[in-house]
Amino acid sequence: MKPTSFLATLVLFFSLITGSAAFASEQPAVNINTADVATLASLSGVGESKAQAIIDYREANGPFASIEALADVKGIGARTVEKNADRLAVK
Repeated sequence: MKPTSFLATLVLFFSLITGSAAFASEQPAVNINTADVATLASLSGVGESKAQAIIDYREANGPFASIEALADVKGIGARTVEKNADRLAVK
């Protein structure tokens, strides 16, 4: 492979990596008062069973007043709320 082709390949590779990393960090906000199981499960540390627990808690206790109130759900700790704080919303 020619040196210029190799360099061009490297530039393309690093552009793809940094571009996809920037895209991953700009995920849409999740409204914890209206989100479905699949959307809640997309949060870090939240799988389908915890997502269903969030919905069950919301249905039994009403809407969340703040994102911190999410920690009241069994299986969701303050650390999980903290990790996802930039993606959580209460509307």
